[in-house]
Amino acid sequence: MKAWQVQQLGTPTEALRTADLPQPEPAAGQVRVRVRSAALNFPDVLMCQGLYQVRPELPFVPGAELCGEITAVGDGVIERRNGDRIIGMAALPHGAFAESALMPAASALAPEALDDDAAAVLTIAYQTAWAALFRRAQLRPEDTVLVQAASGGVGSATVQLAKINGNRVIAIVGGAEKAAAARQLGADVVIDRTTEDVVAAVKEATEGRGADVIFDPVGGDAYDLLAKCVAFEGRIVVVGFSGGRIQAPPLNHMLLKNYSILGLHWGYYQTMRPSVIEQGYAELSRLAASGAIRPTISRTLGFDELPEGLTDLAAGRTIGRLVWHP
Repeated sequence: MKAWQVQQLGTPTEALRTADLPQPEPAAGQVRVRVRSAALNFPDVLMCQGLYQVRPELPFVPGAELCGEITAVGDGVIERRNGDRIIGMAALPHGAFAESALMPAASALAPEALDDDAAAVLTIAYQTAWAALFRRAQLRPEDTVLVQAASGGVGSATVQLAKINGNRVIAIVGGAEKAAAARQLGADVVIDRTTEDVVAAVKEATEGRGADVIFDPVGGDAYDLLAKCVAFEGRIVVVGFSGGRIQAPPLNHMLLKNYSILGLHWGYYQTMRPSVIEQGYAELSRLAASGAIRPTISRTLGFDELPEGLTDLAAGRTIGRLVWHP
């Protein structure tokens, strides 16, 4: 099969090389799938660099998230069969950026209402957004939600889920094109951080009160500004550090304003409380079936375009999600 391999650590263009590999054989509890669509995620970039929590031995096929059609099942697998269309996480080192990949047999069936591309992006971004809003922040209907990087993959999912819930949403973006995308998603207020004073704009939009729930996948300098935008008894959900710097927030400020800083490592629920992931999938599937969820997919990449797509994702030049077809 054709595949992309990380053969040395570095940027995507440095690390990735094409390879002809044998079809991977599913172990007990696994299935092999024909990759129908694979989603690009920031952790894929970090894996190329050797900077992610998960560090497979070199060489490995990257790609965490996909929609695939089962072509073989491992020993003991009775809940899935050949031909099933499933979504979820690849079983590294046999990742999604190949013609075939391995996945856990317990992976969810793809919602019938979604095509392959939309189904491929349903797992990481939407599950993260759902867990951040409804599990960690305990979102209430009256809350104002502030979303950093609101036109990105996980940010756009967060905007959509908050709006579906009936909340007022303030979106922070970088640039006019991303501002237009956030408005199309339904954000009530859009702030372009490249031309506007973020803190002043949030204060104006909330009549000086601040946002009740803040979703931050960027960290660093962006977090420093967001901490000035949180309401009394608000909640800041820290989802990632794509800005490159891990902040060290002053806890006296949190004490004085009575707000909470909440961490979210969505993947850890699979180990500690898988019922949370099952609950999220059930709710997201319901929303997909009703037509409420409309994933923003801005580009579909061909086989040779993967390194370029990951490079653009790392540089913050993308809107919504990018998907890749082998």
